[in-house]
Amino acid sequence: MKRWPWRLGGMIGMRGLSGSRSHCPRALRIHIPTHSSLRRGSADVQGEARSPSMSTSTEHTPDTVSGTGPSTECEPTTAQTTAGPSPGRRTQMILGSFCLAMTAAFAFLAMDTPTPVRGFPLTAITAVDRPQPAVDLLFPSDQPLTEDRWRGIVIHHLGDPFGTPESIHRQHLSWGYQGLGYHFLIGNGNGLGDGEIHVGYRWAGQLPGAHVVGEAGRGHNEHSIGICLVGNGEQRAFSDRQIRHLIRLVQRLQRELGIPREHILLHRDVASDVSSPGALFPLAEFQSQLLDLPY
Repeated sequence: MKRWPWRLGGMIGMRGLSGSRSHCPRALRIHIPTHSSLRRGSADVQGEARSPSMSTSTEHTPDTVSGTGPSTECEPTTAQTTAGPSPGRRTQMILGSFCLAMTAAFAFLAMDTPTPVRGFPLTAITAVDRPQPAVDLLFPSDQPLTEDRWRGIVIHHLGDPFGTPESIHRQHLSWGYQGLGYHFLIGNGNGLGDGEIHVGYRWAGQLPGAHVVGEAGRGHNEHSIGICLVGNGEQRAFSDRQIRHLIRLVQRLQRELGIPREHILLHRDVASDVSSPGALFPLAEFQSQLLDLPY
């Protein structure tokens, strides 16, 4: 009978060690993270409500599990997966848009850029009564001279004190022409050199001109050579060198193509609404130097 308390005490002691947690001292309760608890922690990050019984467990962050347990990465949340394209994808989209914009800009600039002026300068011209050079730049060698086409010559002024082949070419493009409308330009020293002759691409290619407007334009543009003096003959006289080289050029064209003086006209003679080449054009001097060829 004396042994019974010992046995009872032993049973109580054993129950204390193996019984419910309510008999364990609070100081001895230790929570050891297990694999299942870590998985539950990941589920917490995904937005699931945490059980009140887990309030004493270690805290979780989106990247790691703190406390005594090992670190673990959490799965991305729904907000993270639907936030939009990744930074790398977004960069590719921006670069692609930039390349398309630059391509469109260069294409627009290419379309807006006028074609360059063609032709060549003729700084001096030999008088008709002197021996001509072996290589005569006045008459094209790459294109056959169509003598039956050219039946006359029309003299113009530019109407502006300044002019170059490039500036006049751009102006004529803006008017809807295919380029420089005259066959020849003669400079006044303001832009194109004084007395310098620019042989236009229309003459070099034996192409019709675009220098006479109005009803008479079709016939004269097709069969007349257009020569333009840079300057405004209503405001200022042309230079001596301009007029001298104009006379030589017309004489050379007359002789080569058989153009009679009656077919050498001023622009105002064929277009009623213009005064070109102006009141200051030396008409008497010019006409006195024309060749008398059979009509």
